[in-house]
Order: sequence, then C-alpha cells, then structure tokens
Amino acid sequence: MNLALFDLDNTLLAGDSDFEWSQFLIEKKVLDRDIFEQRNIDFYEQYKAGTLDIYEFLDFQFKPLAQNPRKQLDAWHNEFMKKRIQKLIAPGAPKLIEKHMLDGDLCIIITATNRFVTAPIAKALGFQHLIATEAEHKNGEFTGQVAGTPCFKEGKITCLENWLDANNLTWMSFLQSWFYSDSLNDLPLLNKVTHPVAVDPDNTLKSHAEQHDWSIISLR
Repeated sequence: MNLALFDLDNTLLAGDSDFEWSQFLIEKKVLDRDIFEQRNIDFYEQYKAGTLDIYEFLDFQFKPLAQNPRKQLDAWHNEFMKKRIQKLIAPGAPKLIEKHMLDGDLCIIITATNRFVTAPIAKALGFQHLIATEAEHKNGEFTGQVAGTPCFKEGKITCLENWLDANNLTWMSFLQSWFYSDSLNDLPLLNKVTHPVAVDPDNTLKSHAEQHDWSIISLR
C-alpha cells in the first residue's frame, strides 16, 4: 500500500480557506471589519513568510467559533462552501486525487486549518480521511481553545504519526509516500515522504525543490 498526503490551502485549493472564512464572516458582519480584516491579512502574510505564531493565530481564528452557536456556524459554512470554496478548487486537483484513489493509495488531506472549516471541503473533494488542527468543543459547542497539537510545521508529522498509530499503521506500512504542498511551512513533512511534490510553490519551497530535484507541478 502507498500513502498520498495532500495539503489543502493553495494546493488543492487556489486560495486559503482559513483566510477566506474570516473574510466571509467579515462580509456577513459577524466580525467587525475595522478590527478583524487587517489582522486577518497580517496573519496570512506571516504564514506565507514562515513567521506565524500558530497559537496566536488560533486564538484569533477560534473566537468566532466560540462566540456563535454551532447550528448557526454550520448554516454559515454551507453558504461559505457555495460562495467561496467551490470556485477555489484548483482545476487540476480532481484528476490528481482520482489518480491516487484509483491506484488504491491511502489518501489523506493534512492541513493546518481547523477541522470545522476543512471537513466539508475534504468531503466535497471525495476524501474519507482528514487530519487537521482540532478546535476544542464541549457539549457540541466550541470553547475557543485548541485541542492537542496544532497540525502545523513539525506538528503535521506529530498529528500524522498519531493518526497512523490509532489506525495500526506506521511509516513502514507504505512502500511509497507522496506529499503535495505549496508552502515552506510544510518542509518538515515534505522531507519525510519518498515523493515530495511542490504544487504551485511559494518562492522558498520552489528554490528548495529545485535544489533537491523534487517534482514541481501546477494544479491551476
């Protein structure tokens, strides 16, 4: 059996679902534009630069989840999928996903973006398995806190290995492994797989991929 791992934002999507979710809530007037829009932009720029403090960002990102009932959040997310996400699916993504699924590979989206935002996206793309940053919840409502290790940078390896262990698997269970990503933040996990693939990469990842003779592709 082989393993195929896929980053989500700016890889399978031609955009960032975390960023888009906050912008969507700003447009809905759930979040105050004057307070939240510039902070959202600043966090996104820090992410692209590789300087993001993930806990500071998650504190920002999880507040709207804690401040609104789950039923209302789900209704907003349905609208978010239609208005924001469907048009962001990269044109080449479905064919790439289908290839690995037809080959019988274990296909997993692994993303720093939280499960609430990404689970419906993963389902829409045909994935059964998602590893994401987990938002803590109690009695069905979000608390505003992160649960466990954020699925970010080296944390992606931790989250993946925890998932594999829970499913009675290890790295040695796979003859080959792929990871598709756009971001310098994913270099730790890209260095773990047998086939690292840079997808529409940022400049740092592109340079690293060229130096190490990694595959570079575009899904856009």
